[in-house]
Amino acid sequence: MNSFLRSLSTTQQIGALFLVVFGVLSLVTIWAFVRGLRETPAGDADAAAARKAKGRRLRGLLQTSWAMATVFWVGWVLGDTAATVLFALVAFFALREFITLSPTRRGDHRSLVLAFFAVLPLQFVLVGTRQYDLFTVFIPVYVFLALPVVSALANDPERFLERSAKLQWGIMVCVYGMSHVPALLLLDFPGREGRGAFLVFWLVLSVQTCMVVQHLLGRRFPHTPVAPAVSQSFQWASWLAGIAVGALVGGLLSFITPFKPGQGLGLGLLACSAGSLGHLVMKALKRDRGVTSWGMQGQAVTGAGGLLDRVDALCFAAPVFFHSVRWYFGL
Repeated sequence: MNSFLRSLSTTQQIGALFLVVFGVLSLVTIWAFVRGLRETPAGDADAAAARKAKGRRLRGLLQTSWAMATVFWVGWVLGDTAATVLFALVAFFALREFITLSPTRRGDHRSLVLAFFAVLPLQFVLVGTRQYDLFTVFIPVYVFLALPVVSALANDPERFLERSAKLQWGIMVCVYGMSHVPALLLLDFPGREGRGAFLVFWLVLSVQTCMVVQHLLGRRFPHTPVAPAVSQSFQWASWLAGIAVGALVGGLLSFITPFKPGQGLGLGLLACSAGSLGHLVMKALKRDRGVTSWGMQGQAVTGAGGLLDRVDALCFAAPVFFHSVRWYFGL
């Protein structure tokens, strides 16, 4: 099998990768549909309610998975520029969800306009034009200093620090973090040009495997939560197991990347740790806002699609992974 895959061109290998992804999603969708046809015994209202809640969560996860897989596929088909634009749209909707749950005042309107229609597109333009040295400091340095100035000029000092911090947090997570995903598509390893899609796939699969394992083990074999007011499923045992399994997946899939198995294992540990801890931070922000989801229908207040719930770990893992790879391989 390995020899057959190696005989394929880069385009054919990436095409085969997407066939596998869409095939797995199709099988899971069919299984979920058949599972949903099973009827709950009459009179068992609690079981029916629990089944409906699980069904909604599963459908939401599948819808987001299909959407993200389609985004990756369309971005690959249309090229690096289109992929960068698509991820900019993902960042836009994620930032919209974040801001919707962060109360603002009239004095923040100018800063919000700049964030959505100047900072966000400019960040992705810098990524698309490979201005690595500038896009890595544009938001943490220049935007960090500029946006509070714009808000201060609006002459509204009430809760100024809190309002500024919320906006800067949203931009850092949703825009800065997400912009590092398409940046992976532009990394060219010597002799492996045009294979950035494999890096994105490797990162997403490793981090999501970590998150799924951590969540399932935390629910199936509950221990004392580390921060019970933030997350009941975040426990040291399940967290260590999650990053171990995610890193193992990264090591096993190293053959689709420029990494050796040991390098894949180490980078997997780093990415999974950053992603899972970032997910915990985002849970703390949701608890502060009094919601359980950024946008899940029926459980949140935004009316949005809950996109940030699906990509929050990736927003934390992508910058750490990107800069670690660039530093280690001297790209």
